[in-house]
Amino acid sequence: MAQEKQKVFLSMSYIGNDWQAEAANMVKAMAASKTLRDKIDLEVQVAGPNAQRQIQQINAMVQAGAKAIVVYPISPTALNQVVKSACAKGVKIIAYDSVITEPCAYNVTIDQAEAGRRTAEWLVEKLGGKGNIVLVTGVPGTSVDSGRTNAAKEVFAKHPGIKIVGEAVGLWSQAVARTELSKLLATRNWNDIDGLWMQVGCYTANAMQLEAGRTAEQLKPCAGEGSNGGRIQMLKAGTEVEGADGAYKPLGAPRISYASPPYSGAYALKLAAELLDGKEVPHNVTLPLPIVTNETIKLCETGSWDEMKAGCNVFKPSIIANPGWFASIFSEKTPEVGLNAALVGQPEN
Repeated sequence: MAQEKQKVFLSMSYIGNDWQAEAANMVKAMAASKTLRDKIDLEVQVAGPNAQRQIQQINAMVQAGAKAIVVYPISPTALNQVVKSACAKGVKIIAYDSVITEPCAYNVTIDQAEAGRRTAEWLVEKLGGKGNIVLVTGVPGTSVDSGRTNAAKEVFAKHPGIKIVGEAVGLWSQAVARTELSKLLATRNWNDIDGLWMQVGCYTANAMQLEAGRTAEQLKPCAGEGSNGGRIQMLKAGTEVEGADGAYKPLGAPRISYASPPYSGAYALKLAAELLDGKEVPHNVTLPLPIVTNETIKLCETGSWDEMKAGCNVFKPSIIANPGWFASIFSEKTPEVGLNAALVGQPEN
């Protein structure tokens, strides 16, 4: 007799950006993979950036018989009470990328402070310790945003020659980054800015500089996200890349590109299934931080899992039409999910 599938929920909060859509695709692909498809029954719910709504949804999930809930928490602390109460009823709670501080919850994340610190240090070094910089942050209230921003500001504060001349909330969205940079540029121009530190938006910042008549050689150093468009721009100017066009092409743009890997939710789901099987899982899993610089950028020819394993870290525009799509999808821990998982929610064979 086939074992009965366990009911597992995915609770998402803010979804208004490329990263969240891609992470959700990878969770769905993991649920459909050979590893998990006979074990779990996944249902997805979206609360939006509203902690109260997420609390209500988690309560309802527990009442509906959830055995495990994979969560992107809107706040590290707001969900603690509902999570504690779910744990008391035997429900496994596992957060990805953003953390839950209630001790019974499991967390799968990168070291967000390390991400903020290393990218800020790169920018300071690139600018020789002095210059005017602009900061574009993430989704306020999340542990991801505060961890990165606070660590970066600590680095900048140690260098009196570095002046933060503009700061805006970017919500991890290329479109929002464009709006906010346009507002900042209403009172100054690109000559007044020496570098950018952006949780998301380096691709857009480079496109805007080209639109303003600057050349590829004049692009300002940008420390920011692992979007595919931003990484294509990091390739040496003139590199032949299928589908490259407009700002979505190799420019030799000075960059450090890091990412919260979008596979973190899929990995959290895999760990949730292990917990349901009675296996031991560490309460806090810190994923390796994917960092790519102009020296380590490497184009994927097909985007196969084996090719990513060999170290490629950016995809041709002919494969990835959306420049805001996130390229750090590879982990040896999740062979079930690759390029098709991130694009359309289909697992690897």
